[in-house]
Amino acid sequence: MAGELILETRGLGRRFGGLLAVNAVSLALRDGEIRALIGPNGAGKTTLINLLSGLTPASAGEIRFRGADVTAWPAARRARAGLARTMQVTAICPTLTVLENVWLSAQRSLGRPPALASRTSLRGVDERSRECLAVVGLAARADEPAGSIGHGDQRLLEIAMALALRPRVLLLDEPTAGMSVKESWEIVTRLREIRDRDRLTVLIVEHDMEIVMELAERVTVLHLGETLAEGTPDEVARNADVQRVYLGGR
Repeated sequence: MAGELILETRGLGRRFGGLLAVNAVSLALRDGEIRALIGPNGAGKTTLINLLSGLTPASAGEIRFRGADVTAWPAARRARAGLARTMQVTAICPTLTVLENVWLSAQRSLGRPPALASRTSLRGVDERSRECLAVVGLAARADEPAGSIGHGDQRLLEIAMALALRPRVLLLDEPTAGMSVKESWEIVTRLREIRDRDRLTVLIVEHDMEIVMELAERVTVLHLGETLAEGTPDEVARNADVQRVYLGGR
């Protein structure tokens, strides 16, 4: 199902003082692909997502998105270009309504403040916001304070906020963290529907191996900041090095 190359890293690295958190990682994601990024704690997964999204600058290497070198681009410019992400810790404004949270994200895609936007464009922002809430199943909760909805729904709200930016690539950092089993599988269902509907590329950091095996088409395994293995879920599960450092095998 995956198409042309859309997001690529070449020798990407990030050093924090004496710690080499990400070391010479080369990654290639294709249009429409769902890729899982796994590894033990401290493997560099969140740092890699931060590098891709622009939250953390690279110490070495290159990031290319849709053919352009975006290594030096700030996070806001990458988001407007179609590279959106969610955070490992829920990042919503709890005092605003569910709709208002998504509206603020959708408005950012205009690249200018609301006061300078036309009525037509603001009408489009509202329509886009409500459409994204419908996609994740939160349309009925649009007018509720975001802080009053459950944790699972807050994670879905974050995905709606990312979708409001009209991304081509969606970076998800532990979207099922703290969820019940039922809520986690709701995320899986929604992500599949979203990918099929909008032909998004999804890179998901996930600790639940059942979800990884069910959702991902390919898996990249990090260990000590480096790529340990890559392949289909079955190939990665059978990999002796992965079993040794990640799954507890010998």
